[in-house]
Amino acid sequence: MLRTLAAALVLLLVMTSPAGAYLVEVTTSVAVSDANDRHVVQDAVMSAVDDVLKEAIAFKPTLIVLTNATIVGDRLYIRLLVADKDGERTFDELNTSPDQPENVDLKI
Repeated sequence: MLRTLAAALVLLLVMTSPAGAYLVEVTTSVAVSDANDRHVVQDAVMSAVDDVLKEAIAFKPTLIVLTNATIVGDRLYIRLLVADKDGERTFDELNTSPDQPENVDLKI
């Protein structure tokens, strides 16, 4: 009887478990040889994003958002929001709040 109850409880937990969603924020930095050269900065951002996707993220992202970029000395510090398909839906749900300020386009 106890084994049957335990098996039923495990089955119930497995069947009602929510699907996992990945929504992570990553901060990284990369060297920048000339912070005044747009192409150098753009290449540095792309290099940093590639490194994050290859080295830090273990899921297939469907959304990558650059949330912050700061140059300090010869380093470019960037913050990325990375999500999979389910995490992207979560991001969209969080982003539709009427209390949120308008989005600002960042062009590099």
